[in-house]
Amino acid sequence: MDIILNIQNLSKTYQSGGRTLTVLDDISFAIEAGSTMSIVGPSGSGKTTLLGLCAGLDRSTSGIVELNHIRLDNLNEDQRAQVRNQHVGFIFQNFQLLPTLTALENVMVPLELRGEKNIRPRALELLDKVGLADRGHHYPTQLSGGEQQRVSLARAFSNSPKILFADEPTGNLDAETSEKVVKLIFDLNKEAGTTLILVTHDLDLASKTQRIIRIKGGSLVSDVKTKIENPERPDHVGA
Repeated sequence: MDIILNIQNLSKTYQSGGRTLTVLDDISFAIEAGSTMSIVGPSGSGKTTLLGLCAGLDRSTSGIVELNHIRLDNLNEDQRAQVRNQHVGFIFQNFQLLPTLTALENVMVPLELRGEKNIRPRALELLDKVGLADRGHHYPTQLSGGEQQRVSLARAFSNSPKILFADEPTGNLDAETSEKVVKLIFDLNKEAGTTLILVTHDLDLASKTQRIIRIKGGSLVSDVKTKIENPERPDHVGA
């Protein structure tokens, strides 16, 4: 069993007005490579903070974050950025596309940061997979919300990440568009064998993953395996 993400006794506190605000309190869990998991909980419960710590976007106050066997809590910002670029993909609620770049150029950015050559064909292939082969020359403002999220999905998979973090990926989309984007996320994820971690308010979306952890008031209050069957990879069910 290969553990892709190992979280031990993770806490995050802030100093505010002379007192300590605890956002996350002593959270521990481990995730097996190739599995899917959702983080759910009410607004302000610490879900997005937890996601940011897991992905190395921020540093914890205490505890251990080990991503693909690399201890993130010992690294400086530049080193964490390098780990993210090598191993992590992101999808955000507000898309976070670069407005001055075309759809194709946005997908190429992670590959350029890695110094890879001949990246245009890879980016075009990914745009094709998300149904936007003919929209590569459009800028984000010329695309609908669903199209922008599909571009960000293509970008997330461009560096063949070991783990994909999705923060409310359907939060700004209507129901019909959400359904299409969710199907794409799971299809691409399965095809690439990537580990998927979703933060979502949508319990229907959460139920599509193999495991759901619930955060409340900064604490982990439940960790449940769902009944999803995965006949092709039975060793990963509920992992």
